[in-house]
Amino acid sequence: MTNNNDASVLNGLIVTTLDSMKGYEDAAKDAESTQFATMFADFARDRAKVATDLQNQVRSLGGEPEMDSSMLAAAHRTFMDLKQAITGKDDEAIIQEVERGEDHIKAKFEDAMKDDGLAPATLAVITDAFASVREGHDRMSALKHGLA
Repeated sequence: MTNNNDASVLNGLIVTTLDSMKGYEDAAKDAESTQFATMFADFARDRAKVATDLQNQVRSLGGEPEMDSSMLAAAHRTFMDLKQAITGKDDEAIIQEVERGEDHIKAKFEDAMKDDGLAPATLAVITDAFASVREGHDRMSALKHGLA
């Protein structure tokens, strides 16, 4: 028997996490600095692991996990490609966009953890994943403010 609420919440987080992973992959490709490119690639791998953990929880609930990022993220990346083509690929601008994305994913996880209807095992998986998300958010925020 599938816990539909848990699977739905998890699938929403999976899509957001995959969006984040793809954003980091794009940032790694676009970064001028090798240091930033390496850091973004590391974050992309970390987000892939988070998504896998969430997908595994959906499967354990008997559900079908999301496997793709959202169309909204694809549209955002297309806009970012256009914006970068016009303004040039500047590490500071990339970091600002990545940090904005970090604010979004952090808020999604915080909202999910407030759901009183989640099973304890699902909440534990989300809380574990959030530790990684919070670390990424905090590092990007510090990086952004360090460049300002």
